[in-house]
Amino acid sequence: MIEWSEEHKAIAQAVRRFVEDEIKPRRQELEFGDTPPYELLRKMIRTFGMGELQLARFAAQIEREKRGGGEPAAKDPEASDSPESWRARADAVAMQIIPTIEICRYCPGMVTAMGVSIGLTVGTIMTRGTTAQKERFVPALLTMEKIGAWAITEPGSGSDAFGSMQATAKRDGAGGYVLQGSKTFITNGPYADTIVFICKLDEGNAAKERKVLSFILDKGTPGLTQSKPLRKMGQHSSPTGELFLEDVRVGKDRLLGETEEREYRAGAKETFSSERTGVAAMALGIVEQCLSLSIDYAKNRVQFGRPIGEFQLIQQKLALMEVARMNIQNIVFRQIELAGHGRRTTLAEASAGKLYCARAAMEVALEAVQLFGGNGYMAEFHVEQLCRDAKVLQIYAGTDEIQTLQIARDLLKA
Repeated sequence: MIEWSEEHKAIAQAVRRFVEDEIKPRRQELEFGDTPPYELLRKMIRTFGMGELQLARFAAQIEREKRGGGEPAAKDPEASDSPESWRARADAVAMQIIPTIEICRYCPGMVTAMGVSIGLTVGTIMTRGTTAQKERFVPALLTMEKIGAWAITEPGSGSDAFGSMQATAKRDGAGGYVLQGSKTFITNGPYADTIVFICKLDEGNAAKERKVLSFILDKGTPGLTQSKPLRKMGQHSSPTGELFLEDVRVGKDRLLGETEEREYRAGAKETFSSERTGVAAMALGIVEQCLSLSIDYAKNRVQFGRPIGEFQLIQQKLALMEVARMNIQNIVFRQIELAGHGRRTTLAEASAGKLYCARAAMEVALEAVQLFGGNGYMAEFHVEQLCRDAKVLQIYAGTDEIQTLQIARDLLKA
């Protein structure tokens, strides 16, 4: 893929109109008014029929699983290796990416909230759950009728999420489990209806030897406390909170896969790859908006009797922003093309893409603030928000330092 098709551009324009009509006027409210983003996200899903499309795909997958004896099919039998099928699959992925880009022009936090609910939470249930668990929990999440959260990070952990994990599940002797522990920095945590809780099985063995399991919890479960939204630097339109579990009792039906043999770490690379891949589209939206605002400002801001865009140092800033935009867009195009060919991005490639795109978004946003001068430091100018929002791209889904390690280790394996 080397450019957006006319159909892609038409979809982008439609989403952009929705964003400018519905989200842009409420940007200050979302940013400073502690307004959750979920009603706006539900409205967008309804407006573009995203929920119906997702539910139709879900129903088809469940039907294939049931025909195959309850296990996911190894390959979609409706898939084909023809060029037409490649393009159809690529177009489907592109249509999912385009709303991410457009929303990130104004409120990247909304994409984080939606991505964790529909992406990480649903993705974990779909890859690890039984068919019955999928039918029970996934449909309401796909339409955002219910909000999902994916809880792995703890107060004492960060990059070493599994090694430092203290949350536990202990068999209660009646076929169920008792869950204990706390989680922090949980996207959607304050409002989540459905929570994927990741913890270690306490069998009396050493912590490092314990299996990592995942459970599905409901809001209001006795012993589960969800904190109020935490204050943070950016992405205010993405509520973040803490979870506290004290003697939370669940049945085996809440254990994803309903077996202890599906140890979470075994498939964690796919989850991390998916999460990191999504950062490219978010970065592209931020960079495109910073560049657009900067071009307009450079044309209209007059200093020393001339528009500042006539000065070479300003031109250099704009040129380097465009270089970053082109590079990030090409990474997004590669992701779309790989998906069209039915190939997954490797963890190393996903890490490389995230590392570059996150850094580029932060650099472009900082340069946009610099180009705006004093105005760029003021909250009423949009580049100030985009700069704060961009920073977390270098932190969540694995810090820049972790991405570097992953890439280097993959190179040294050769």
